[in-house]
Amino acid sequence: MVGTMLQETVRQIPETKIATIPSVSSVDFQQTIPRSLVHRAAVSEVFVTDLHILGEGRFEVGAQWPRRHSFFGPRTPVSHDPMLYAETIRQAALLIAHRAYGVPLSHSFLSDYKSYDIDETGLATGGWPVDVVLRVTAHEVEFRGKHVGGMRLDFECFRGGRRIGTASEGWRCVTSAVYRRVRGDHFAATPFQAAVLPAVTPASVGRDRVEDVLVAATPTDGTWALRFDPDHAVLFDHPVDHAPGMLLIEGARQAALLAIGDPYALPGCVDFRFDQYVEFDSECVLVVDADPAGPGRNRFVRVEVRQKGATVASGTLGMHLS
Repeated sequence: MVGTMLQETVRQIPETKIATIPSVSSVDFQQTIPRSLVHRAAVSEVFVTDLHILGEGRFEVGAQWPRRHSFFGPRTPVSHDPMLYAETIRQAALLIAHRAYGVPLSHSFLSDYKSYDIDETGLATGGWPVDVVLRVTAHEVEFRGKHVGGMRLDFECFRGGRRIGTASEGWRCVTSAVYRRVRGDHFAATPFQAAVLPAVTPASVGRDRVEDVLVAATPTDGTWALRFDPDHAVLFDHPVDHAPGMLLIEGARQAALLAIGDPYALPGCVDFRFDQYVEFDSECVLVVDADPAGPGRNRFVRVEVRQKGATVASGTLGMHLS
């Protein structure tokens, strides 16, 4: 098992009375941090800019969202893609692991769960890049020998001094030798082992390019096959031997869009867990169950990721209708 079992409902991060920070933060936005610290090959895919250690288990991370991004949005003329926030959280977690806790760059990371909740107004686009500040606290820090082996990180995201989102991420890491043993025959796997499947019409999932579509055009009773382009410059920015977590969440998002029939709905909150590795050499399907439409603008959609008859990942997406 890769992850820990979580509740099926969306994780609720308690509200705090402090909803703002000074508009002038101590973090710097002048340049991104070294790409190796966030496991990216392309400098252009790095969003995190700075890290300040505020105290034991407390951090402040700077990040900049581009005006436009080839994959992460904006999805609509007025809103950035919430997945841009999710990717920022992923990068911040890796930066803290390496810089604050000394986890070697050679270690392999395993994500247990990811959740986020972001205010729709906090995603507003403009004619310039967006600077955000993450306030981060570390919990349940575990050690394996002399190195940190895992933890939970809780996030608050601020834009212009106002809190616009929260998030939580649980991860573990192992040495390269342990990872090689765990992966066995799949250690040298590549995304090119996956079958090439036909895509749904890009517009049906709010996309312009077929290479950005992650669901195949063969639905059966609310079940969609996961598909992807192994040459995708963002999803496969660097070599991987299994389907990355961000790919699975994006695939679930696109399946949710099809289920509710709104290609521009935004996943304002997501709670996802990862139980097993998703391999490239066998079919992976997304099983979708959407709540009935109500009077409001929100729909909750549950998605199970299944491979070889087992649930390998699952989550709930709270969709803001367009």
